[in-house]
Amino acid sequence: MSLDRPPAEVRRWIASHLDPLDETILGGMQVRADLSLDPAKAADDTIAWTPAAVLMGLVEREDGLSVLLTRRADTLRSHTGQVAFPGGRCDPGETPWETALREAQEEIGLDPSLVELAGLSTPFRTAGTGYQIMPVVGFISPGFTLTPNPDEVADIFETPFGFLMDPANLEQQERETPAGDRRRFYAATWEGQYIWGATAGMLRALYDRLFGAAVA
Repeated sequence: MSLDRPPAEVRRWIASHLDPLDETILGGMQVRADLSLDPAKAADDTIAWTPAAVLMGLVEREDGLSVLLTRRADTLRSHTGQVAFPGGRCDPGETPWETALREAQEEIGLDPSLVELAGLSTPFRTAGTGYQIMPVVGFISPGFTLTPNPDEVADIFETPFGFLMDPANLEQQERETPAGDRRRFYAATWEGQYIWGATAGMLRALYDRLFGAAVA
């Protein structure tokens, strides 16, 4: 499927590759993990994974879809200054899609009524911080005004969806952790913004859903 097809056709195609907004399926979904890609740790259900959700917002621009992203504030305790989707931990009794919309409104002032939810992508575990993150995909019509919460967000920007869905741009990289381990992860750079870690991992998992690549 080409992303240059008419917007309504692309929207239907993306939605057809997502899981439905259905609470009954959440426990049985396949999970991805940090590209230390430590499969044993990712599958370790003795860890008390904290439920979280993010909004993978796809903005329907005239020249194609773009992905709504933020750069986290430098004052935050975790993932300081990193590029991220709007999102956070789930409140008790909250569905992932309710969390994603609430957090997007709190972090960047995105009105939930402007988001048309399409479905769920692949859950992603961050072994370092113990979160199991549900990516919630939604389509956003242009014309909105966003206001970053300075306590959480330093910057808001968009990156072309086609750029992020090109495996030539979302490369595997490696670095040594403070503990001396080697960590492998996906990363891309767009106009000086370094997109890596969980955010890039969730984008790669969406690519695999849409284009049928084998899970790495």
